[in-house]
Amino acid sequence: MTFSEYLFQLRTARKLTQKGIADKIGVSWRAYQNYELGLREPQLSTLVALADFYEISLDELACRRSPAAGAGLPGDSK
Repeated sequence: MTFSEYLFQLRTARKLTQKGIADKIGVSWRAYQNYELGLREPQLSTLVALADFYEISLDELACRRSPAAGAGLPGDSK
């Protein structure tokens, strides 16, 4: 699933409007629409606002899987 598809899924599952979310995260309705259409990518500050709004991690928002429990970062020697 792409970022834009996931953003659409998050919004529609909660029965929210593009304008409503755009107002909550401080972007224009058109900017938010472009994120869902895959025409533009949000800035980091907007990604953080979206993750906070949906109460999910940035990794989840970016459609990345979390590292396995107990797995360290690459190059991390414990």
